[in-house]
Amino acid sequence: MVLQRKQGGSIGIIVSTNMYEPLRDVESDHQAVNRLLAFKGGWIFDPLVFGDYPPEMRRYHRSELPRFSAEETECLKGCIDFIGINHYSTSYAKDCIHSHCPSGGNHFIKGFAHTTGERDGILIGEPTGFDRFYVVPRGMEKIVDYISKRYNNMPIYVTENGYASPLVPQPVPNFEHDFNRIEFHQAYLAALARAIRKGADVRGYFIWSLMDNFEWAGGYGTRFGLYQVDRATMKRTPKLSAKWFQHFLSNRHIMIAGTEANATVM
Repeated sequence: MVLQRKQGGSIGIIVSTNMYEPLRDVESDHQAVNRLLAFKGGWIFDPLVFGDYPPEMRRYHRSELPRFSAEETECLKGCIDFIGINHYSTSYAKDCIHSHCPSGGNHFIKGFAHTTGERDGILIGEPTGFDRFYVVPRGMEKIVDYISKRYNNMPIYVTENGYASPLVPQPVPNFEHDFNRIEFHQAYLAALARAIRKGADVRGYFIWSLMDNFEWAGGYGTRFGLYQVDRATMKRTPKLSAKWFQHFLSNRHIMIAGTEANATVM
């Protein structure tokens, strides 16, 4: 920390976190949402901001969680300057303490909750090319608002947010005309803007990703990029979303399918 202050740098940490909504409008599922948020992100953020694990975890894991000494707490508490989140989607949460859940849902590491993207046969949002990622823009506003309030309006960076095109064996004609990706980012940025207007101290937003890349188990078939990559020649072709984002950053307009699309976010 002394070196950090001397060099004028900032230290933060990034966590991948979904937003969650109760599967049923019952108190137990609302509590399941709170547990998931604490178990997925709070167990990393809370010690670095408050000096201890989340109370939601302490309640269920009393002696199983390590205890910090007074010296360790003092060292941990307030040791980061910003919070980074990788946010892509929102899921429903169902309580697994007082309700029956599918196998694995009641695991203590998972916060004793079952997550799903479906309720009564209806998906929570439009599916994407990445399993369990749905288009739910309101989740961006909710997760940023939640983090802002829980962590005393600490500066927030959205370090990843992106849309995976539906899986296809190979790029189809006009593959670069990725209208769905543009609509995704317009909607998520609008939701982020709402959170900012409500007071969240958001300092930055980064699209995942610049170009189609190797997406872990998804390999090269999962495409998040603003640029299409021909794997045979390594040629990089800007998709329409790349042009849209360029215009968005310069607060200009872009012609899409013969109509003028606003590149600004209200």
